[in-house]
Amino acid sequence: MKAIELIKPLKTTKYSMDFSDNLEIANITQDTREVEPGSLFICIIGSVKNGHELASEAVQKGAVLIVASEPIEVSVPVVYVNNTMKAMAHLAAAFYDYPSQDLRVIGVTGTNGKTTVTHLLDYIFHDHKEKTGVIGTMYRRIGSKVFETKNTTPDSITLQKTLNEMRKSEVKTCSMEVSSHSLVQGRVWGTDFDVAIFTNLSQDHLEYHHTMEKYAEAKSLLFSQLGNGYEQGNPKFAILNFDDPVGRSYEEKTAATVFSYGIDQPADFKATDLSITNKGTRFNLNFENRVYEVQLQLVGKFNVSNALAAIAGAYAAGLDLPSIIQSISEISGVRGRFEIVKGEHDFAVIVDYAHTPDGLLNVLNAVNEIKVGNVFCVVGCGGDRDRTKRPIMADIAQKNSDRVIFTADNPRTEDPIEILKEMVSGLSADTYQLIPDRREAIQAAIQQAKSNDIVLIAGKGHEDYQIIGTEKHHFDDVEEAEKAIKIKNKDK
Repeated sequence: MKAIELIKPLKTTKYSMDFSDNLEIANITQDTREVEPGSLFICIIGSVKNGHELASEAVQKGAVLIVASEPIEVSVPVVYVNNTMKAMAHLAAAFYDYPSQDLRVIGVTGTNGKTTVTHLLDYIFHDHKEKTGVIGTMYRRIGSKVFETKNTTPDSITLQKTLNEMRKSEVKTCSMEVSSHSLVQGRVWGTDFDVAIFTNLSQDHLEYHHTMEKYAEAKSLLFSQLGNGYEQGNPKFAILNFDDPVGRSYEEKTAATVFSYGIDQPADFKATDLSITNKGTRFNLNFENRVYEVQLQLVGKFNVSNALAAIAGAYAAGLDLPSIIQSISEISGVRGRFEIVKGEHDFAVIVDYAHTPDGLLNVLNAVNEIKVGNVFCVVGCGGDRDRTKRPIMADIAQKNSDRVIFTADNPRTEDPIEILKEMVSGLSADTYQLIPDRREAIQAAIQQAKSNDIVLIAGKGHEDYQIIGTEKHHFDDVEEAEKAIKIKNKDK
């Protein structure tokens, strides 16, 4: 792509030197490791490095044009802008020719439920014979091809590149998790969302946002940026959880058409008459004076809320309600989300990603709704993350379980013993076990479990690693639980 065309959206004429109208750009990046001959390099001021200090290295590797917000001395032309992060979003969308405009893009934000809702939506659209894509915590997927992801929501260049690959692969619908970090940092600028869904808001990421008010404000950006015009043939929809006061407050922040959903509060899509067993969940869906029976293979009230979000989102996107309900009834679950561990045992073992106070409470409530015997909870808290939630999560685990084992999650650069001390600071010592080694903690819970008990292993879900220091080590809660069950069976 010609440089002069690529930088037009930036609306700037501040160049360090003139450059040829025929200058071609082969690649755009903010990462010197990805620079190749013909690259445009964008200087991003990050939390660890300032990209302006790497501009010379980028030129040495072949960059022919630099975008910067601070004065730099290099041998190639520099385009100066006020905000390189926003410039990167403009450039990424332009370089890949605005791919989101040719896709149906559904964004899901909230503290809990994003992964489940995106996967429910993905299944629904796939079941309607569409080729689909997913971007989120677990991976980026284009059709059947799966790519590793570093963040829940990728940077704007990776995002636009991924959407472009989806378009080239004839994907029609992309279901995408949108994190609060990505909204504040502008990673989704330039993405044309058709539907935006809010799941809920509870305490998380306060090490980044500092207050719940700022956290809520960050999530609201998805809805306030959804579009202010009413373009014929391209309507925008906001799907809001009215059981959450924050969700209700977002209605005034968006110009889009709003569909509400809820269980406890009046809403457009309202669930009533819930019946929850260890085999699944049944409820009545009330919408526009009609009642539809919904059968889920998923367990728990929180999954009813997730299902409502997906149903409303798919309906807003144009699918008919009876076929949506039929599709969602066939979904058996999402990896690491209330996942039942298989094996030869007469007690249940469940692995779940719950890593926030509200998420842990939701999954424990679901477990207690179906329990017959005792509930064991194995849980920890991540290092280098919001420390204020640690005693809250420990209290929730203690109050809603019969036996609790506190253990390491992803300690990162913190001492796992110190994390555990912060968790149990308000608890009586005789109400829990402390087993820092996560493998030993899982084995201990399964060894103690008797017939009809339930062992919940919370916090890591689908993750197949544990971060200790700055390194990732292979660790999978499901694998460890399966091994522990086999050991217990041998000892019988």
